[in-house]
Amino acid sequence: MSRGGLIRRFPVLAIRDFRLLLADRLIAPASVGFSLVGVSFAVLKLTNSPTDLSYVLAAQIAPSLIFALLGGVAADRFPPQRVIIAANLMMAVGEGTFGILVLTGRPSLWAMMGLEALTGTGIAIFYPASQALLPRLVPRGMLQEASAISRLAMNTGQMSGAAVAGLLVAATSPGLALVLCGIGMVSTVPLLRSIRAGRESLRPGAGRGVSGLDAVSVSTSSMLTELREGWSEFRSHTWLWVIVAEFCVVMMAWYGAFSVLGPVVARAHLGGAAAWGAITAADAFGLIAGGLVSLRFTPRRPMLFVVLTGGAVAISPLSLAMILPLAAICAASFGLGVFVEMMMVQWTVTMVRNIPPDKLARVSSYDVLGSVMAMPAGALIAGPLGSAIGTSRAEYAAAAAIILAAALALIPRDIRTIRNDDADRLHGAAAAGTDPGAGPGAGPGAGPGKGPAVFHRTQTLLEYERNVRTDTATHATASTSSPPQRTAIAPQSGAAETAERPI
Repeated sequence: MSRGGLIRRFPVLAIRDFRLLLADRLIAPASVGFSLVGVSFAVLKLTNSPTDLSYVLAAQIAPSLIFALLGGVAADRFPPQRVIIAANLMMAVGEGTFGILVLTGRPSLWAMMGLEALTGTGIAIFYPASQALLPRLVPRGMLQEASAISRLAMNTGQMSGAAVAGLLVAATSPGLALVLCGIGMVSTVPLLRSIRAGRESLRPGAGRGVSGLDAVSVSTSSMLTELREGWSEFRSHTWLWVIVAEFCVVMMAWYGAFSVLGPVVARAHLGGAAAWGAITAADAFGLIAGGLVSLRFTPRRPMLFVVLTGGAVAISPLSLAMILPLAAICAASFGLGVFVEMMMVQWTVTMVRNIPPDKLARVSSYDVLGSVMAMPAGALIAGPLGSAIGTSRAEYAAAAAIILAAALALIPRDIRTIRNDDADRLHGAAAAGTDPGAGPGAGPGAGPGKGPAVFHRTQTLLEYERNVRTDTATHATASTSSPPQRTAIAPQSGAAETAERPI
């Protein structure tokens, strides 16, 4: 299809800044794919210890407990693309240096943990900024299309990166994969610097300041105030904090079972790095397919869909616990990726719909924090637990924890009764400047006349979005109205999809 034909089919591609963002969201996730394979097999090659791998991956995720909130404040205060540049450079230094040390010597465990902590800091501040950037670049009526295309680019990049990295590590060294990850992250900086939109502050008075000690005092006071505002918005939506609590357990169990013990299973039973690259690539391919399905499919009860998909994450540790054939594990990863992407789309749409634009990054940072806060514990527990009771039993325990968390999240009535037509009605009221029954603690499905709701869930890693259906208002208009699933968190993310994001 010609360029003109593509633009007629997808009008959002006519926006220069969106095309630049799309290039970034292809290159950066491809680089992350090299990291996903390179870090695990570098540590296992150097130490031959699942416990040491637990420590290194815990060091990577631990900074999210501190820097996710600061990243949310920064992304609401400064242009999000600048925050993303800082995050990408941190990841480039962390993974690139790690790779050079692997290629030239034998880095100590403490050096590996320190470098992954730097990478994790970048991941932590990246996600809230990535959530805030896209809605500033495209008109609100194009957000759904923009988000779907953006996520397809991300998942294609990650799938390609993970597949190539698995073959590269099997043929050469995990250090080379990590160096290429660093180079890829640095190459995104010119793209992000070229994005012109989204540089203005959404908050009155931002950018004004005073000098000297007064500036420090005002800045500290302002940051605390902004964090309190974000927390107030976050806790006012029952469906939001319930699903974040669910994914706190889901991400903890999944991260230990998949990221720590998964490479151990692949190395011992499935063929090593190439097999692990195939599994992560199958997951990413599933995310791509899920993005395509999401263009047509919208669940009637989105919060129920989000919670049940969180429970389905148990498929990942179960397939590893049973040591299924590689093809079957890849098929399970693919299928799970499809549903996770559909869930993340629903979550992101509702977040952008119902959270005020000037608070979106801060609310997303609480989403990230809640989703990943137990992941370091999952990483620290998984290695020693696998050594003590066996890898398969540890995988079964992780699956049980995921299923239990999903079952408990079904208790609140809101989760089971919120419907997409309710969300449309509430969103229409918000766009009209009214908010039926809104108030602290009000949430969708809380009863007749209650305020708007959102869906939330990660990771992380990574993370990035698809939004609203038929709004014709521009983002500037949207920022004056009241706006509420799973961040994928996500993620995702972003991250990842970090986010960190599961699977």
